[in-house]
Amino acid sequence: MGKVLLVYATMSGNTEAMADLIEKGLIEAQASVDRYEAMDIHAELFNDYEYILLGTYTWGDGDLPDEMLDIAEDMENLEFAGKTFALLGSGDTSYAFFCGAVDELEKVITARGGRVVLPPVKIENNPEGSEEEELREFGRQFAALCRQPAE
Repeated sequence: MGKVLLVYATMSGNTEAMADLIEKGLIEAQASVDRYEAMDIHAELFNDYEYILLGTYTWGDGDLPDEMLDIAEDMENLEFAGKTFALLGSGDTSYAFFCGAVDELEKVITARGGRVVLPPVKIENNPEGSEEEELREFGRQFAALCRQPAE
């Protein structure tokens, strides 16, 4: 298995906390991880990886935040055939579209031929309690799926 790219956008630290826990799970499963905040990269970096985890918080009524919006727009010019993805996000259930930004990323990925191998993990606000283990397990599962041959 090659390196896993973990990219996330965070404002309040909730999605970053999710990324921390998922990264722990990946490392527990002996995956090698390159981690970046969304505002520090360009989508072309995805060309260098076969395994990609994307995380974002949701802005407003299901929108991508600015730092992830630029990446999503650039992703529309990339091909993801042969690439394996998983998605994570934090949100607030008081909004009509809980973690809607995650759903928007999934649409872009699948439209460009990417394979999303796990149901997206969505957490309200900051992960706590059993959600912490759920996120570590998500990382371990992603690592295991990345070791399997593509369908």
